[in-house]
Parts: sequence; structure tokens; C-alpha cells
Amino acid sequence: MTENIEVLTHSSIRITGKETIYIDPYRISEETHDADIILITHDHFDHFSPEDIEKIIKQNTKFVVPEKMGKKIASVSRSPENVAVVKPGMKLEVGSITVETVAAYNNLKPFHPKKDGWVGYLLTVNHVVIYIAGDTDITKENKSVACDVALVPIGGTYTMNAKEAAELVNSIRPKAAIPIHYGSVAGTKAEEDVFRKSVDSSIPVEIKMQKY
Repeated sequence: MTENIEVLTHSSIRITGKETIYIDPYRISEETHDADIILITHDHFDHFSPEDIEKIIKQNTKFVVPEKMGKKIASVSRSPENVAVVKPGMKLEVGSITVETVAAYNNLKPFHPKKDGWVGYLLTVNHVVIYIAGDTDITKENKSVACDVALVPIGGTYTMNAKEAAELVNSIRPKAAIPIHYGSVAGTKAEEDVFRKSVDSSIPVEIKMQKY
């Protein structure tokens, strides 16, 4: 169920299958030009990196980005018709996958205000529902998520910390949980153990981070 999911580094995720999907590509090491779909959660440098997008984009790459990023994505996309601009609470078909957007924001921290309209994504890929939370705290929106696999930020500072992320996972009860957003920009490798120990033992935790 998770064998086709890679966490390249930080929150940079690659999902392979009928199509190759990237979420928040960052610190890409090679020019592959293999992206069929690229989804961006918000415009911070460690999530929207034009130089990394250039390494994976190809002629017909499709983009999904928050509404506030409409003008920014025009600088990297090959054609406007391949860009879907979204708000929280939307559902759409992109290539062979179904994409739903979930609000991603901080409750008290100033880094990701709700008014900016940043998102996490629920992706249905080969009948598996994958939740990529984006940069967020625990919110009423993500507490109602139903998914098979949850990729949640654990680094703290800008997002949930490891214990808070585990609390969310224990609430929504996916079939597997994968920690992201730690090890470089925020949080350390040590957060993995805190997260694993805090997640209910009935929910498998898989460490996918390739580069810290």
C-alpha cells in the first residue's frame, strides 16, 4: 500500500504508478523530467521551489496549486491549461487520480494563517487514499479526514510536533502513517522515535525519509 510512496527529503514526496506524482518537490538531486502531476501545498521556499520543479517538469506536466499561487506558478508551468487552482474543500480529477483539498493552517503560530488558503491533499491513487497534510496544526478539518495512508509533519516550530502529529494519526486512524517535514528545515531525526512511540501500536509507522 505504501511501496510506491517516497519521501525524498523534508516534505518532498514522490508517488509512482500509472502516473508519477510529486508533492512539494525540494532539493531534487537529479534531472528526471518525469513528473506527470505536481501538487504544491503552499508558497514557502521549502515547498515551492522553481529550480527543483525545473528538474522534474516535462511538456505536459499538470499542476495543482492553492489559489493564492496562481501568478507564481505561471512562471514555471508550460501552459495555463495544465494548472488547476484550488481552495480548501474542493474535489477534482487530475489525470488518473482524484484530488481533494483539506485546509492546512496554524491555530496560534503566525506561519500559516488560515486566511492564506493553504492546503493539504487527499489523493486517491489506485484505490488507495493518501493524505498529505501540508504545513498544519491539528484542525477541525484534518480531524475529519478519512484515509488509508497519512503523511504528517512532525518537526514542530512551523507545524505540529511529533506528539501532536501522533495525536492526529490516532484520531483519524489510517492503515499506515509516514512522518514528514523534519530532519532539515525543522526538527531532527530523533522526532521519528517520538512519533513512533506516540502512535497507537495498531497503526504501522513507516519511515520513508531518504535524505536528512
